[in-house]
Amino acid sequence: MTTLNAAGIPDAFWRDPVERAKSDPAAFGELYDRYVGQIYRFVRARIRDDSAAEDITAEVFLSALRHIKGYRDQGRPFSCWLYRIAVNAVASHYRGQRSALSLDDQLGLVSPLLDPLDEVVDRERLRTIWQAVDALPTQQRAAMILKFSEDMTMEEIGGVLGKSPAAAKLLVYRAMQRLRRELAPAAVEPLALAS
Repeated sequence: MTTLNAAGIPDAFWRDPVERAKSDPAAFGELYDRYVGQIYRFVRARIRDDSAAEDITAEVFLSALRHIKGYRDQGRPFSCWLYRIAVNAVASHYRGQRSALSLDDQLGLVSPLLDPLDEVVDRERLRTIWQAVDALPTQQRAAMILKFSEDMTMEEIGGVLGKSPAAAKLLVYRAMQRLRRELAPAAVEPLALAS
C-alpha cells in the first residue's frame, strides 16, 4: 500500500531517488553521483580508452535521464538497468569504430616509480590476458568484466546480463576454461585479472 504525506505525495518519492528523478530531472544528479564511478569503470574496462570511456559514460547517463520515466523496478538494483544501457552503448561504440591503444601503450611509456622490468612484465601479462578476454564471446566477455573489474556477485552479473545467477556463473566458468586453454601455451593464469 502506498502511503502519502500531508501534501498527498507518496513517501517513496522522498526516499527513492529514482522515483524523484522520474518527475524532477534535477534529482537525477543524486543517481549520477552514486553510479558514475561504477559505470565508468565498466565502460573503461571494455573500451580501454579514457576519452571514449568518458564519452560513452556520459551517453549512458544521458540515455538513462531521457528514459527514466520508463524505468520499472523489477526487484533488481537500479544499477542493473544502467549497466544494461552501458552494455548497449559499448556495443554501439564497437560497431562504429575499432578501439585504439592509449598513448602510453603506443609509445611504450613506463612509470618511473616502478621497476621497469617488473612493469613491462606485468603490463605484458595483463595485456595478454585482456586481449584473450576481448576475444571471448560477447556474453562471456561481459561476465568476466563484471566479475573481475567490477567485483560483482553472480546475482548482480545475472541482473545486468538478463540471466539467472546460475547462468552468469556458467558464463564465467566457461570463459575461465577457455582462457586457460588459450593462455596455457603462454603460461599466463587468467586469475591475474583481479590484479
